[in-house]
Amino acid sequence: MITFEEFAANLDQVRSRIAAACDAAGRSPAEVSLLPVTKNHPVAAVEFAAAAELPAVGENRVQEAAYKLDSYSGGIRWELIGHLQSNKAKQAVDVFDRIQTVDSLKLLRRLDRLAAEAGRTLPILIQCNSGADPRKFGFSPALMDEAVETALAAQSLQLDGLMTIAPLDENAEVARRAFVALRDLRDRLAERFGCLLPELSMGMTDDLEQAIAAGSTQIRVGTALFGSRSGAAPA
Repeated sequence: MITFEEFAANLDQVRSRIAAACDAAGRSPAEVSLLPVTKNHPVAAVEFAAAAELPAVGENRVQEAAYKLDSYSGGIRWELIGHLQSNKAKQAVDVFDRIQTVDSLKLLRRLDRLAAEAGRTLPILIQCNSGADPRKFGFSPALMDEAVETALAAQSLQLDGLMTIAPLDENAEVARRAFVALRDLRDRLAERFGCLLPELSMGMTDDLEQAIAAGSTQIRVGTALFGSRSGAAPA
């Protein structure tokens, strides 16, 4: 694990990239939040993020986040950014402040029921496979109308917006097209359903510039902040 001083230097570099990308796109850096991805890093990574006054961290696995939550008593928010298996949904509702990777109607309905049973309103994002990558989870664009309609009708879910992961490709244009597709889809859905859908969680270390140019409101960054991952907790 790197030191806090190394993390702080990395954070400055990432923030500089975000600011430069926003400047190039004619946007304010205040429009783009940074979600540090602490998966496979020790609890110290969460502590570093909190010390830097970052409001939330992203985790890929429910059990790893639960393990860290038991070890960390601070007030940081926890967001799930990895695929959620149905049998982990109940624990996810107990652990996470927001679930970004809602990728099926079955999961939508299950989370709504579990959140109601827990007596809470659960913020979510709907994951769209806007890049048509067969290796990625998410609703196809053709099914997003039904997904948004179902989420908006849920009694115990709060739909904050949409999320995507661009296809892994050396050609930056591939990522750009996936991000633009999600932004355009968001705009159409917001108009159709009369809702804001303000959050567009898209862009990571290698493609954050393309994501910001396309309208991303949240960038998810792990390795560029914390270094290479080594494993930190039970799966």
